Amino acid sequence: MSRKSLVANPALVLAAGFLVLFIAGGARFAVGLTLRPIVGDLGWDRSDIGLAVAVFQLVSAGATFVAGRLADRISLRLVLGGGLVVCGIGIGLMSFMVEPWHALLLYGVIYALGNGAASMSPVGVMVTRVFPTRAGIANAVAMSGMSVGQLVTIAVLAAALTMMSWQSIYLWLGLAHVVLVPFLLPMIPRIEPAQQQAVRRAEGHSIIEAARGRQFWLLIVIYAICGFDDFFVTTHVVAFAQDRGVDAFLAGNMLAVMGLTGLIGVVAGGAFSDKVGPVWPTALAFAARIVVFALVMVDQSPVSIAIFALVFGATFLVTAPLTIVFVAESFGMRHLGALTGFITMVHQVFGGLGAYLGAALFDSTQSYDIAFLVMLAATVVALVLTLMLRRPRADIAANA
Repeated sequence: MSRKSLVANPALVLAAGFLVLFIAGGARFAVGLTLRPIVGDLGWDRSDIGLAVAVFQLVSAGATFVAGRLADRISLRLVLGGGLVVCGIGIGLMSFMVEPWHALLLYGVIYALGNGAASMSPVGVMVTRVFPTRAGIANAVAMSGMSVGQLVTIAVLAAALTMMSWQSIYLWLGLAHVVLVPFLLPMIPRIEPAQQQAVRRAEGHSIIEAARGRQFWLLIVIYAICGFDDFFVTTHVVAFAQDRGVDAFLAGNMLAVMGLTGLIGVVAGGAFSDKVGPVWPTALAFAARIVVFALVMVDQSPVSIAIFALVFGATFLVTAPLTIVFVAESFGMRHLGALTGFITMVHQVFGGLGAYLGAALFDSTQSYDIAFLVMLAATVVALVLTLMLRRPRADIAANA
């Protein structure tokens, strides 16, 4: 097989996207797993970690937007490979943290820049160029790497924490990022196949043009609330479970099992969206969240917490591949990376707000009860707004 045909192989493109999100998606959840050990060892407040996560969300949000724009213009090898190297440097150096500002710099800035580059936006652009007619399921398969990464990485790290320090955990994560790069780069297309070239010549709205319509702003608010929920839960669910008497090892594996249910949810949502469009999978995900947020507000027993984690986990990545689908169907393909990156940026920014707000409310009340109430109310709003979305294919046809 020639090198040219190798790098254009659709199966290898899917594998490349999966591997990028496997390592990047799994590693970023380590901060939730190690929250209590870091706080206990270094004498920090939970809000010190919450602030680092909030800064991570802000910085990675901006990096995701820039990476999306670059994916429309330059080599995806440079964007994704460079992002993984920066990730490895940032998260590896976290093993030497002793002051809260170290977490802000290493996790909140350096790791965030790399994670934003090696993220769903450029991966989604890469996959959608190769699978323009099956974007939902193709992106779901690639982005399931985040769920599998969460499942495998967190399960391994939860076991490793019983045998080694949190410092060693971060050192090994840094090495894993860097080691992956030489294996990954040959799998990313260097020469565009015909279908990619056609996509790049396609018509489509710019961000300014898209912002003139209601559909764009509904998506912005919906994804903001989605991120607000997501990163509150993933940052705090392990600590919350431990606060309610769940063993540390079991609590860590609860986060890992969320990755398994997330894998089921993201693949099912992607396949469903190819049949009915992205609105209904998104609405069902928010409806499920409403149910489990309400459950954990009235019953915080270990069984209810487990149900909460499993169900929320199934919804966690449903909207990730649907971002690409919403953008492609609503606004066209020409500025796919920029629009997807912008929406993902909003998702990340509000994710940081959710992570920090959860920590701040806990530090002030010694409980997550108020935080869960806020999340429940916000998710109800998200469901209503999702049901207000127009069918994207109708919009794009009207604007053609």
